[in-house]
Amino acid sequence: MTTEPGTAAAPTEPTDLATLYRESGIDEVFDKLNADLVGLVPVKSRIREIAALLLVDNARRSAGLGKGAGAPSLHMSFTGNPGTGKTTVALRMAEILHRLGYIRRNQLIAVTRDDLVGQYIGHTAPKTKEVLKRALGGVLFIDEAYYLYRPENERDYGQEVIEILLQVMENQRDDLVVILAGYKPRMETFFHSNPGIASRIAHHLDFPDYGVDELLQITQLIAERIDYRFDETALATLREYIGLRIAQPHFANARSMRNAIDRARLRQAGRLFANSATDAAPDRNSLMTIKEEDIRASRVFQGGRDHSDVKGS
Repeated sequence: MTTEPGTAAAPTEPTDLATLYRESGIDEVFDKLNADLVGLVPVKSRIREIAALLLVDNARRSAGLGKGAGAPSLHMSFTGNPGTGKTTVALRMAEILHRLGYIRRNQLIAVTRDDLVGQYIGHTAPKTKEVLKRALGGVLFIDEAYYLYRPENERDYGQEVIEILLQVMENQRDDLVVILAGYKPRMETFFHSNPGIASRIAHHLDFPDYGVDELLQITQLIAERIDYRFDETALATLREYIGLRIAQPHFANARSMRNAIDRARLRQAGRLFANSATDAAPDRNSLMTIKEEDIRASRVFQGGRDHSDVKGS
């Protein structure tokens, strides 16, 4: 960081923590987080703990304490299955860090292996450094970070990215926060194979899968945001759909439910259009309402799978 959070010309009496919290405005960020994401209680609790750590660190610095300690290490690991909210939480984390003065810019640069690794000799370093240049002052979010390490290919350029990352995570830790994300088992293997990276990660957040009730609530929220709703029988059928879909391969939590809504909208549109020759023009309620038949038509109810196979973490 170009300036240390809480730095004062001379030690002063510590500021009341409640005042620091209120003045930082991070309560607004937690409100957004709760509005954005259903559940995730362990994750939200851990974010509050990190925010508390940084508030206390600011108070200590204003009192002239811990000058030799430097800023707390803030590099993080987010592990969990697809659709569990990792990117959304990273966005809110960037906002918290900015409001507390630990990054200069409220920005998140989200990348994958393809954004960092070059296709030929001499291409990877400038490509990676350009991404890091854009991310400086904010948060760099690397999704599916384990794809950077491919031990089966000795000539893979991903190792060059890791070496550059190691230097930046250590030497510019005051001006860049790196969040590595992906499936938990693969991330554990990645850290085991790259102890230098693992040693620089201060905070590990594990994102649990959603339960049926949470997914039902998430689906309703997604639909409401685009002015759709489920009638009573459709809602009961949706709960049944979720129970079946969870048990199938390639389930991606909220992402799969967003896909399910898209397909239900297609069926609703087809139903309204098919009836247009005989029915009056659909009213506002009809245009908003997804019915049981729009969900029941899914192949999930016949033991098949919806087209929601997704690549990613």
